[in-house]
Amino acid sequence: MNGILFNITAFVIAIGVLITVHEFGHFWVARRLGVKVLRFSIGFGKPILRWGGKQGDTEYVLSAIPLGGYVKMLDEHEGEVPEKELPLAFNRQPIKSRFAIVSAGPLFNFIFAIFAYWLMFVIGITGLKPVLGEVEVDSIAYRAGLRQGDVITSINDKTTPTWEGVMLVMLDNVMENKALEMEVYDKNKQQHVHTITTGQMPELLNQANILKTLGIQPLRPHLPAVIGKISEGGAADRAGMKAGDRLLSADGQVIKDWIAWVNYVRQRPGLLIHLTVEREGSTRILELRPERKSDPEAGDIGYIGASVFLPASPPESLRAVLQYGPFEAIGQSVIKTWDISVLTLRMLGKMLIGEASIKNISGPITIAQYAGQSASIGMTQFLAFLAIVSISLGVLNLLPIPLLDGGHLFYYLVEIVQGKPMSEEAQMFGQRVGIAILAILMSIAFYNDIARLIN
Repeated sequence: MNGILFNITAFVIAIGVLITVHEFGHFWVARRLGVKVLRFSIGFGKPILRWGGKQGDTEYVLSAIPLGGYVKMLDEHEGEVPEKELPLAFNRQPIKSRFAIVSAGPLFNFIFAIFAYWLMFVIGITGLKPVLGEVEVDSIAYRAGLRQGDVITSINDKTTPTWEGVMLVMLDNVMENKALEMEVYDKNKQQHVHTITTGQMPELLNQANILKTLGIQPLRPHLPAVIGKISEGGAADRAGMKAGDRLLSADGQVIKDWIAWVNYVRQRPGLLIHLTVEREGSTRILELRPERKSDPEAGDIGYIGASVFLPASPPESLRAVLQYGPFEAIGQSVIKTWDISVLTLRMLGKMLIGEASIKNISGPITIAQYAGQSASIGMTQFLAFLAIVSISLGVLNLLPIPLLDGGHLFYYLVEIVQGKPMSEEAQMFGQRVGIAILAILMSIAFYNDIARLIN
């Protein structure tokens, strides 16, 4: 329960910050362009907190459902406007002003992402060096010449200091159907270039885990079999396991490390395990029965609801720190935001034409889990999570879907071309289409969330 509450709290904080940033963009530009703002609301539904709103001031509202927000401006489409206030109405503004106000929300999301990345780059981002662990025999990567111990230094001339960099560059090139030219240093410090051809690109796009599809596993630091966190109500919790327990043996077999323990549990769904653990200097015997969980590839596997204890940072041999000075970080943060924005847009396009799996769409449950995980790791990881979600909000809101900011911007473009606003009938039809599209997207997102929880 504590884990769930932590995830929900992190999710509410993250969404609250990003919605505030987005709506503040609309609010700030509207005020600067002389439009009267009646209400600035974070959340929907019943107001929890409200202030202002007296003598024509803006009313500020914090509402019960933290999944959105809005800025209500004076507008003749929303109700009768006193004649003396007509110049302050949104609908009376020139089209360039309306365009600026509507586009300001997504723009502020991108600005926030740039600031988040700038802060991360100045502080320094610690990650894992892209060192290859096991490379499956006869896999795509193996046939290309990649071997265990290789260090990936660049892909298609883009440097890849961390595994995160490897993934982003891979995705970017895969979506353009480009071959992957991977420059590596082997165990003997010899430089090689290995190429993965374009013939595998469609297969890669439809897989949730590109590295696994290639047959690659990152080299992980050795992790002793020590429990980090226990999920309340899970098999480990029912067996009496505690955070900090060091696992010594299972059914008489010595547990060498965490990977050995995971493999042991996965092979025993529903079977009783006699477990010996060390806790606070003493030895205890526990009886553990892993729950049965369905895996799309491995079938039924054992699952106990426990995670490994992770050290504060990876060992020096696997650690990579990405850091820039304050001025250099500005340019790097702009480039990072641009790259992820383009990548997000490309991925959406590939999903639309069926070249990428819609399983990549996530809903609030998955986002809440990621929020909690990133927040538990540290401020830098939480900032990275906020930046990515902020970029996603910016990109999605610019799509020409009615009800979203991009839909309104599309209407304004039509107005510019034809010299008059779109008819009320056309706009109403667009709204119905927009509702249908958003309902479909939300249904897919919730389905994916539930499927991930079940599996």
